[in-house]
Amino acid sequence: MDLGIAGKRAVVAASSSGLGFATAKALVNEGCDVVICGRDPHRLVAAANELPGAHAIQADVSTLDGATSFIARAHEHLGGVDILVTNSGGPPRGQARVLGAAELGDAVDLMLQSAVTMCTAVIDEMVDRGWGRIVGVTSKSVREPMSDMVLSNTVRAAVTSYLKTLALEVARSGVTVNTVQPGSHRTSRLLDLVGDNVDAAAAAIPVGHLGDPDDFGAVVAFLCGEHAGFITGAAIAVDGGETGSLQ
Repeated sequence: MDLGIAGKRAVVAASSSGLGFATAKALVNEGCDVVICGRDPHRLVAAANELPGAHAIQADVSTLDGATSFIARAHEHLGGVDILVTNSGGPPRGQARVLGAAELGDAVDLMLQSAVTMCTAVIDEMVDRGWGRIVGVTSKSVREPMSDMVLSNTVRAAVTSYLKTLALEVARSGVTVNTVQPGSHRTSRLLDLVGDNVDAAAAAIPVGHLGDPDDFGAVVAFLCGEHAGFITGAAIAVDGGETGSLQ
């Protein structure tokens, strides 16, 4: 299916590996002009080498300055932003009863502040243009909190609520805002989390296997396409049936 976004200017945060990289790859394959970012320069160069035509910017979007600088530099390179995919790494594990203010603040910076900062930087131009796509990558934990993951559970839920609110505010402008909630995909982060229990993790998923990051990227790319213009404010699980619907 031709998604109708060839030539659109796309910015994908935290995209030197994992689901961010897969998303950037899908948008490159659709003919978008894509800017990626990452903190590790070696990993970033390797990612750019696998994405023909993509422009790489070294940036840490977990900080206000890093997120602001990334969008400004991407805007300067592209001349504008039509598509924004917000994404970030995940916070460390932790339990609710021992959650500290410092840890919570770091997680807010990593996931919520970064998303808000990047959206704020592009939303007005999208509204003025009458077309735009924002997709936030969150987690299945928004739907069903995971044990020992209080920071991810809490802050990703806040990101989802923020983006839903933004979607309602700009719904009549031709700009859509959605979130995708990945489950267990075969990424380096997931493999680090489950360690030697990969087979057990796969068996626990109703479809019986881990997700393919490329399939996840295709879902995000669809939401960025012309055919998805009637989808906004949605929170879409891409998790092999692991969780139920939001109430």
